[in-house]
Amino acid sequence: MQSHYPVQPFLDYLKFEKRFSKHTIVAYQTDLSNFFDYLHSQYGEMALRDISHIYIRSWLAGLKDDSMTAKTINRKISTLRSFFKYHVKRGDIVQTPMGKITAPKNEKRLPQFVAEKDIATLFSFIEFGEDWSGKTNKLLLLLLYNTGIRLSEVINLKESMINDSAKTIKILGKGNKERLIPVHNDVMNEIQKYRKEKHNQGLDQNEFLLVDEKNAQLKPRKVYSIAKHYLSLVTTIDKRSPHIFRHSFATHLMNNGADLNAVKELLGHSSLAATQVYTHNTIDKLKNIHKNAHPKA
Repeated sequence: MQSHYPVQPFLDYLKFEKRFSKHTIVAYQTDLSNFFDYLHSQYGEMALRDISHIYIRSWLAGLKDDSMTAKTINRKISTLRSFFKYHVKRGDIVQTPMGKITAPKNEKRLPQFVAEKDIATLFSFIEFGEDWSGKTNKLLLLLLYNTGIRLSEVINLKESMINDSAKTIKILGKGNKERLIPVHNDVMNEIQKYRKEKHNQGLDQNEFLLVDEKNAQLKPRKVYSIAKHYLSLVTTIDKRSPHIFRHSFATHLMNNGADLNAVKELLGHSSLAATQVYTHNTIDKLKNIHKNAHPKA
């Protein structure tokens, strides 16, 4: 990235004022780096105020030619919007060049999920093993499916966030937002059994609930491989990531009549639009019921 562009103050603003996660800030930084590298290689040195929508469109057209998805291009547009808006606010530029930039339409991709019968197979018939990794793997997947929490939330779940008597867990989600999730009796019993075993094995010095046999916090890559392995045993869907348990949690709630707003709160979504993607399966289910039960269908 060309050093004369005022990127660092913007990244500091995201970190300290907006409190964005490290992962998100790296994504913003990468997008800006790619854009300014392109600008410099194609048009040479340029002041921030001289960057117009023409240069931005040229960059975006190149990304599209490279077969980049609309979703990724839209994220890059969002990065540039935030960047230029920040500098307008600071008085570094008079207006943003993003006014004439239109975002491409996202391809509507419905979230994949595991069928309820396959989830039942996973927890009722698949052997997890009696060693420490088996116990950890089982509780990890139970938590992902029964609470719908994200990968980062489950690996950062601390013992202090579990309320045994209220049967809830406190989750620290995106943007440091807290939410309480009720936990089923059976899952709470599994948590208590795991904690007791953890104490017996001398692994309770770690504040995180889930730990490996070396008493270390679980790594994201490890969680991915666990999810992929066990999902492969019960489903043929393409995606077999930890996030599929979150999609399955939400879809199964909706299919069984849960209120959309309640599902939104449980997932920790900031807007209802993000939760509405899960209604598609409910509509499919209603169509089937109508087709099978209505005399004129």
